Amino acid sequence: MPRPSGNTRLKAARLAAGYHSQQALASAMSAQGLSVGVRQVRRWESADPPWPHPDCQQVLTRLLGQDVEALGFTPPSGRDAGPVRRTPVGAVVAAVGLASVPAQTAKALQPASVGTDFDAVTRAHRRLYWSVAPATLHPAASAHASLGIALLTETAGATRQTVSAALAETYLLCGRIEFFDLRQPDGAGETLLRALQAAGEADDPLLGSAILAHTAFIPGWAGRREEAVERMVAARTYARRGAASAEFLAWLDAVEAECETRCGNPRTALHLIGHAEDVLAVGSDNQSPDWMDWFSPVRLAAFKGNTQLKAKHLPQARETLLGVLDQLRPDEEKQRTVVLGDLAAVEAAAGQPEEACGYAVRALEQLGVTWYATGMDRVREVRRALAPWQNESCVRELDEQLYGWGTTVSALTG
Repeated sequence: MPRPSGNTRLKAARLAAGYHSQQALASAMSAQGLSVGVRQVRRWESADPPWPHPDCQQVLTRLLGQDVEALGFTPPSGRDAGPVRRTPVGAVVAAVGLASVPAQTAKALQPASVGTDFDAVTRAHRRLYWSVAPATLHPAASAHASLGIALLTETAGATRQTVSAALAETYLLCGRIEFFDLRQPDGAGETLLRALQAAGEADDPLLGSAILAHTAFIPGWAGRREEAVERMVAARTYARRGAASAEFLAWLDAVEAECETRCGNPRTALHLIGHAEDVLAVGSDNQSPDWMDWFSPVRLAAFKGNTQLKAKHLPQARETLLGVLDQLRPDEEKQRTVVLGDLAAVEAAAGQPEEACGYAVRALEQLGVTWYATGMDRVREVRRALAPWQNESCVRELDEQLYGWGTTVSALTG
């Protein structure tokens, strides 16, 4: 019998998948290579919907996460629904290795609002990273990622894409904490792979590029240059597929520059940083994504100062780093510890132990407020460089701070 209120099943599935209008669903289907207009969707949501063409069936089930008959369509007389069936989202996730999750059950999909709500928590974690202790934030972010995996089995279409993108960002945050804050490069590599898989589910090339660039840090910091360069080539390839901003492209240069610096090639690194400065000067009409909150022209200058230090261009490094210190925002405490550590290293290399210790103590004081393993690494490097002045009072005072209860426990626990 005709449905007096129309095909409510299809409409409900459309809304749950995040397509808030018939036009939105038509556009999504057209993006899959079909010629579908809003008039066709209106007919499908009518009281007596026509049986979709097989190609449309495939796309409808893929976008809405349900079988054709579950979407309110009745096969013509003498004809069954055929082999078209929805692949459980859980099977898709398991296939790409995101996690071992159960196959989707027959229960109704989550409403479109879960995508917005899940993303809101991801955004909150992004902001919390800059002030909350990493050992405290990491379990919360990891649990949030587990929720995202579960939601992937219960969402479809645009809603699932929103969840996937937020999940990718959450895994990226976890990977950043593991690598930069907790010094767990092996774990970070596995986490970033999951982030890349989630970005693929969301079909977000810029997010994929950012994740790939972060994976380059792992071999780069270990001195495996070829592997790092290969990953940066992949990151730049993904960046070309999206609307990358000048800031994003400059950051890619900065990442590769740091890898080159760590691999003992400061000249190559300085060339890359110079290119990044040129890119920022030219600018771009494209805007940086909201999640890219770890880079700015000031951060690029911090990269430059560290590279100048490693190249033994001490006067230039000092000038650059002092400029960075003046320009850092009050909420950039983690970066401040790194810059102070680099300034201490400059003075140690220049044979100025008192000045070096002064900067190192300031870095330790900041680390007592906001722990950052990368910042502590800088201070330890300075302390090793101060070995010729082992018995100087300023060095002993630095040791008192370096091996205080708080910093020692934080260093051992991450």
